[in-house]
Amino acid sequence: MKSRSEIEERYKWDLSNYCKSVDDFYKRLDKIAGRTGDFKKFEGKLADDEMLFECLELETKIDKELSLLAVYASLKLSEDNSDRVANEMNEKMGLVISKFSTATSFVDVEISKFKDEKLKALQANKKFKNYVRYFESVLREKKHTLSKKEELLISQLGEFLGGFSNNFDKFTDVDLKFDNIKDSKGKEYEFNQSKYSVYAESKDRVLRENAFRQINGKHGEFINFLANNYINDVKEDCIFAKIRKYNSALSASIYNEEADENVYRLLIEKVRENVGLLQRYFEVKRKMLNLDQFAIYDTFAPVVEEIDKTYTYDEAIELIKEAVAVLGDEYVSLIDRAKNERWIDVFPNKNKSSGAFSTGTYGANPVVLTNFEGNLESVFTLAHELGHAMHTYYSEKHQPIQTSNYVIFVAEVASNVNEMLLLRLLLNRAKTKKERIYYYDHFLKQMRSSIFRQTMFSEFEEFAHAEYEKENPLSPELLCEKYEELNNFYHGSKVKQIPEMKYEWARIPHFFRSFYVYKYATGLICAIKISHDLLSKKDFAKKYLKFLSSGCSADPISLLKIADCDLTKPETFDQAFSACEEYIQKWEDEL
Repeated sequence: MKSRSEIEERYKWDLSNYCKSVDDFYKRLDKIAGRTGDFKKFEGKLADDEMLFECLELETKIDKELSLLAVYASLKLSEDNSDRVANEMNEKMGLVISKFSTATSFVDVEISKFKDEKLKALQANKKFKNYVRYFESVLREKKHTLSKKEELLISQLGEFLGGFSNNFDKFTDVDLKFDNIKDSKGKEYEFNQSKYSVYAESKDRVLRENAFRQINGKHGEFINFLANNYINDVKEDCIFAKIRKYNSALSASIYNEEADENVYRLLIEKVRENVGLLQRYFEVKRKMLNLDQFAIYDTFAPVVEEIDKTYTYDEAIELIKEAVAVLGDEYVSLIDRAKNERWIDVFPNKNKSSGAFSTGTYGANPVVLTNFEGNLESVFTLAHELGHAMHTYYSEKHQPIQTSNYVIFVAEVASNVNEMLLLRLLLNRAKTKKERIYYYDHFLKQMRSSIFRQTMFSEFEEFAHAEYEKENPLSPELLCEKYEELNNFYHGSKVKQIPEMKYEWARIPHFFRSFYVYKYATGLICAIKISHDLLSKKDFAKKYLKFLSSGCSADPISLLKIADCDLTKPETFDQAFSACEEYIQKWEDEL
């Protein structure tokens, strides 16, 4: 693999809008760190409107600068995770952010003590127009805000809270070692986390089975540590939810993002109602693979040869532009800007972060990290991450800083819309049965992984938290039994299981971001509807672009309604499952 220095400059992101250099980073960070004491003059005086406005403006200004520097440090580390300078930058960044969190912990507490009439008057005051949503949040959070001393204590605890997630990462990324595995001919293969997906998609069924048994079984050997580490993370969630007077950890998570617990319930209800479609998909794959019985380790098996066309980076950009043309000239021109202004870090290099992501912050262009390999999956990944980048761009262009940062609940919508538009373009152009089946499988794999699987995960983590909240003891055995029960329900009686699958939950990092995974499901459900409407309804793009431009200017359920996507109604979910059934039927018709 090439070193960072061997990659052409035009394929590396330009971070100069965040920070010019490492020296510039430390100069700016030291300057901002010296302002920790600037907030002392405001403490106890926020009832005065002038002092309040000055305090909020200062906090916003410093948050903006800290965010630019934090993103820069993080991205430098992503370029080379072994780089000592980048690691030290991130450590220093964390310390400064923690100090500011402590220094400003009194702000929300003091404002929460204002009478409701005072908070409503501030919302009506034009001087505070950019803080209307903030005051709405304070009103909502009043009953969950603690005393000044308690909030200060919690802000100081932030230095080590989340340690259970760190334990998991260090164990799985560093300490956990795997045995070699064999294929049907007895050939031995080195196994690790990154190679699992390669073997899981192998044509060799024995190699697939051994990959499933190895990755899950090896976690099972350490199930007591992994389970107890997770149980303590669950306890942390539940205890802090209780301290802040929420009904449950689930309620706390949903309330904090202004989402709707009824949407969460409706998702689970509709997914369970349509789980037969997942099982029907597995049956189609069984027939394509000519198997007597479909097994859990056949889930990722290729049903046709991968489309052998390869793409240069330039070709991938052009294809994505064609796919999103329905969104208008400005959107397409932004894809060009992303390429020409080097918003994208394109190719893999030694010690670069694996996978792909997009990030950004107010005051700089969004950026994308990808590890482009030239295959079709790389093109889909690039389209996905550019969806995130465009969402960030439009939100920051059209919103003040205070309402520019859209919440996680809507974050997976724009990325999946881009993917769905690309898929529909490729399907329309498909000339052979092989191509069509490849795209049907691609779509249905998305449904399986983002909707059915993530909802199953959601049910599991809700069970774990609810059991603790009911004062029932949690144990490794109980968690494994529950996961096995859910796994059997979702996959159905016709799918052969293996004993090691009951340990699969113990290797899922997302469980340390509690009640996060269900948003993948709602994100794809919305994207399926929106992409359909973009291609079938005149001028619908205006509604969608308005949604992209809305940041967090309202709660996420209301924002999605701008794009005619109402997650409080069953019909929104039904459209996604109808598309699922349509693709299965088309595939069945090809057999």
